[in-house]
Amino acid sequence: MIKKFKKEDFEEINDICEECKKKNKSVSQNLILTGFKICESCRVSKTVFPV
Repeated sequence: MIKKFKKEDFEEINDICEECKKKNKSVSQNLILTGFKICESCRVSKTVFPV
C-alpha cells in the first residue's frame, strides 16, 4: 500500500524543541533516531537527570 503525503504532514517537523521551545537542527535528527522532538542539549540533560 502506497501512502501519499500532504504538505500538512511535514509541518510537524519544524526543528522546534518540545522542551525548551528553541529552534535547533538537532531536533529533526533526534526525532528520526529516538522518536522525540528534543534538541541535543535537552536530550543530554534528560539522560543525566531523568526526572
